[in-house]
Amino acid sequence: MPLPFLTADRAFDASDDVALPFDDHDQWRRPYRPGPWRVGTAAVLLLLASFVLIAAMIIVFAGAFSGALLCLSVGGVLVVVALRMLRMGVWVSRNGLRKVGLLTTTTVPWAKASAVRTVQQPVRWLGLPRTVQGQALVLARTGPGEPMALLTDHNADFLSRVEAFERAADTVEAWWSEYRQG
Repeated sequence: MPLPFLTADRAFDASDDVALPFDDHDQWRRPYRPGPWRVGTAAVLLLLASFVLIAAMIIVFAGAFSGALLCLSVGGVLVVVALRMLRMGVWVSRNGLRKVGLLTTTTVPWAKASAVRTVQQPVRWLGLPRTVQGQALVLARTGPGEPMALLTDHNADFLSRVEAFERAADTVEAWWSEYRQG
């Protein structure tokens, strides 16, 4: 049962896995949809946060305010982590490229990006320490420094979605080729 009113792109069929349209190139946009692993993990964290917040309410009614404060803070942290997980990924705009992680955000202007290419290399599986052989979209910056892996085909957005990874990598490369000159 498709629910088209819940999708961000009402003009497209919900079953199609196409990139979202870009109207304003000055706003930061993610050139791909978040993957099922990322959305599922965030949903489980939000569900856990709801239980913790309900427990905090029960503890308040029982009269133990210090325990309720602890539960409230744990629930708040779970909500913040879940929302930050949904923001994680690569964002593009006319100004440059932004890689959002759980705790850090790195912005690279297009003028400082010397190359964006897909390479075969060991990549982390779902962000865990275990590495497997896979593809990564790598950003090489002008000047000294290591290339930065932007997307991998084994991260939470593209695990078991090879076509979506290739389309997202092509889209980011197209943004780089369009805006690297100016």
